[in-house]
Amino acid sequence: MAPSEKDEQMEQLAQTGDGHFFQTMGLLCKSHPWHGVELGKDAPDLVMAYVEIVPMDTVKYEVDKKTGYLKVDRPQRYSNICPALYGFLPQTHCTERVAEMCRERTGREDIAGDGDPLDVCILAEKTISHGDILLPAIPIGGLRMIDGDEADDKIIAVMKGDAAYGKWNDIRQCPNMLIDRLRHYFLTYKAAPENTHNSCHITHVYDREEAHEVIRRSQADYRDSFGHLAEMLARMTGRVEG
Repeated sequence: MAPSEKDEQMEQLAQTGDGHFFQTMGLLCKSHPWHGVELGKDAPDLVMAYVEIVPMDTVKYEVDKKTGYLKVDRPQRYSNICPALYGFLPQTHCTERVAEMCRERTGREDIAGDGDPLDVCILAEKTISHGDILLPAIPIGGLRMIDGDEADDKIIAVMKGDAAYGKWNDIRQCPNMLIDRLRHYFLTYKAAPENTHNSCHITHVYDREEAHEVIRRSQADYRDSFGHLAEMLARMTGRVEG
């Protein structure tokens, strides 16, 4: 069957009683954490984050983009420990609009997007023992990081309802030492102790307003790259009418 015929059949099923089949499948099958999870109707003020790594991990995990399963990327070779929960924001993509903002802020014309979902660090008082979870978070700022010649922003957020951090609404409320820990981790987590060359650079620590703009741009980049997929998923689950 030709691709166009498949799409037409999908749309017909979603518009008829058979569309309940897809709704049922949505309950029975695990959603892809990048494409199948919504960022949230209140984004960028409140977002649903997917956590890949927790501070106790000595292995770097990341989502396999093809299957959606959490995989081992590599063992941590050195003593670096991520000082916060770390993951990404679903249905975001760092391509042209995110790169454009980085070029504007840094004056570097050679910057491209890294082609990944937007990274997020989440501050939380409570111990969360493992990744592969969804977590509501409030973005309060970010780190403008450049890895080689690619924009690799790190949004900084707090876990919603957290007793210690949950009432923060801007990065200015963070102690400098906490920001320094995050900066140190991302500037050194790829480098060998004897390696004096570092491909990662953090040019700015930015506030809540700028973090919101980065998130909005990453959402627009996602729609440009995967809008057809989001529309198909919406139709399959009955969230929009044909």
